[in-house]
Amino acid sequence: MTTRNLNEIERFFNPEPTTTLPTAKPVVGFKRLSDDAVLPTKAHANDSGYDLVASEDIIVEPGATVVVKTGIAVQLPPGYEAVVRPRSGITSRTKLRVAIGTIDNGYTSEIGVIVDNIAPVTEETDYIATELSGETAVVAGFVSEGSYQIRKNDRIAQLVITKLPTIEAVEITELGESERGNNGFGSSGVSV
Repeated sequence: MTTRNLNEIERFFNPEPTTTLPTAKPVVGFKRLSDDAVLPTKAHANDSGYDLVASEDIIVEPGATVVVKTGIAVQLPPGYEAVVRPRSGITSRTKLRVAIGTIDNGYTSEIGVIVDNIAPVTEETDYIATELSGETAVVAGFVSEGSYQIRKNDRIAQLVITKLPTIEAVEITELGESERGNNGFGSSGVSV
């Protein structure tokens, strides 16, 4: 081995100490829009999403779409966005579907969660709605069979903060070739 090779090996295993300090963590700010609003929290430190909580009771009848208020506004650091996502427990146990929603960096008004009830619409009415816990609830007026009651302080969605890539969009006249080409919408199959 030459001295040059030994020096390269030495530098690889014993690199020069860096003089740059790690940058500070980006900070996300949550603002309560009412005194009783619940700040978003993570159930576990390494979870990707902050739980969003309903700030009022609301009934979601079959076929209906509602915006559930959270009583919270968010301030994102530059270069970040927030995405409202469903909670798996609600999706797996109910006919409620939370729509994915983007919160752009500059948006600072109340976070609303769009919820659809995909239960079939029927003519049957009752005083009974189903809560997110699966329990039945007696409500103040007639509601359609398959209605759900979201209660104040129910965890209804999660908020995931993501860093945006720095990109530039330009118009092009042709697209490059790819292995996939124009094949989409199930063209790669659904079974493994």
